[in-house]
Amino acid sequence: MAGAVRRRSRGEGDHHAITGPHDTRDDANRASTRHHPFRRWGPRPVSTYRDFAHRGSARATVLRTVSARERRSHLTAPRVPTVGIDIGGTKVMAGVVDADGVILEKVRTETPDKSKSPKVVEDTICELVLDLSDRHDVHAVGIGAAGWVDADRSKVLFAPHLAWRNEPLRDALSARLAVPVLVDNDANTAAWAEWRFGAGRGEDHLVMITLGTGIGGAILEDGQVKRGKYGVAGEFGHMQVVPGGHRCPCGNRGCWEQYSSGNALVREARELAAAESPVAHSLIDRVGGSVQDITGPLITELAREGDAMCVELFQDIGQWLGVGIANLAAALDPSCFVIGGGVSAADDLLIGPARDAFRRHLTGRGYRPEARIVKAQLGPEAGMVGAADLARLVARRFRRANRRRVERHERYERYAQALRNSASPRTTQEP
Repeated sequence: MAGAVRRRSRGEGDHHAITGPHDTRDDANRASTRHHPFRRWGPRPVSTYRDFAHRGSARATVLRTVSARERRSHLTAPRVPTVGIDIGGTKVMAGVVDADGVILEKVRTETPDKSKSPKVVEDTICELVLDLSDRHDVHAVGIGAAGWVDADRSKVLFAPHLAWRNEPLRDALSARLAVPVLVDNDANTAAWAEWRFGAGRGEDHLVMITLGTGIGGAILEDGQVKRGKYGVAGEFGHMQVVPGGHRCPCGNRGCWEQYSSGNALVREARELAAAESPVAHSLIDRVGGSVQDITGPLITELAREGDAMCVELFQDIGQWLGVGIANLAAALDPSCFVIGGGVSAADDLLIGPARDAFRRHLTGRGYRPEARIVKAQLGPEAGMVGAADLARLVARRFRRANRRRVERHERYERYAQALRNSASPRTTQEP
């Protein structure tokens, strides 16, 4: 044979090495580097090595990876713990998640200074990751950002609540954290988590809709997130459903999220309270006449208590949600719609009217299968869990052979440091 395929041994990386005819220069190179602790061996660079990150006291080690390559399927990803980070306009949540989607530890902080500087948010992310690395090995970091992420998942093109404009977030954090970093839209990461561990398990074609301040969304087909040519697919909230309708912060009028979102719910309630409508007396009394104190959680609480006006508001929001879902079903034909986000906490107050409206407006109703509409199961942690699980696609397992090489390297480092200390006069510091 003109060439031979070298079989992968137990200690090698995840790739298959393809070698040509035997070359004695390879033997010479290996022989020359065998006893040198600081030179890499073999025709390819070492895939991983340990690095110590010091901040005050000694820290746990952080895995550093060179030449990260994304896998095509989670089935081939290493079963190692990774860190997921969910970044919003008000909070940054980070957690260590194992390969089964179990959160081992979670930390949370407020988004600093409303993110006026991109570096401020990067500093916060690094602090959270390093804090978690005190107690866990960090093999990779996944980030779910509330904004548009490019197709390469390296830049945040635009974030409405953060100061990111064409921000090279992946490269900036990879350089500082010394681990592989994956960046994606927060709705994509939440959808991935629900497909892997939540309400969408077993579905081949899934659409997720996140109802919060606005409406986000994501599409999964056959185990792949569909991001579109430029990476910004799934912005369902800005489909125009009422030409000339309510003005949207995006600049257009009549966007779907102006009729079925947390903002729409609060806007309608405040308008009724400001007009001192008789149906809003319970709500007005609850906030002591302060219209600006009306919030989505308060409306949800009153609706659960049976307040007629709040129940009606959720019916309106749910009907608009069902109309939009019917439009998406006509275009995408998924088997399941998963409804997540903060507004979905209203449960059947919202999803019941949405199902009814969906059936009334579905194209070809009565002659086609209907997609299921279900509530997300993972709650507000879905984005974090999904980001961590997606990060496993770029993680590298810290293999036993590499561990021995690292330990040998560290011994030489300690020996070299001892030699330097003995060669220079030892100085003492007065207490």
